[in-house]
Amino acid sequence: MNELEDRAMAIEPRGGDQKLGQDGSVPAELSHAGAVIDKAIEYMLGEQLPPLAIASALLGGSLGLLARTMDRAAMMRMLDNARASVAAGELDPVNDREAGRA
Repeated sequence: MNELEDRAMAIEPRGGDQKLGQDGSVPAELSHAGAVIDKAIEYMLGEQLPPLAIASALLGGSLGLLARTMDRAAMMRMLDNARASVAAGELDPVNDREAGRA
């Protein structure tokens, strides 16, 4: 196993569903998961994998996980929120320094 896989295996899942706080704070579990994904992306970019392949693999894996853990209506709401964010320009590469690097 490589270092990234070792780190991923060391992560212990925690129970409970946490939502964003009233003040917009991010739960520790979400922050931790995001940091692990950021490192995975950094690693794959370092391996010279094309950004489209990385994004497609992450999206496919995410959808698979969602399909195993929530109902179709909840998945559709999540995807609608993501689509709305893209349509509103919230995910424009100009606003994301990391995307510009890819």
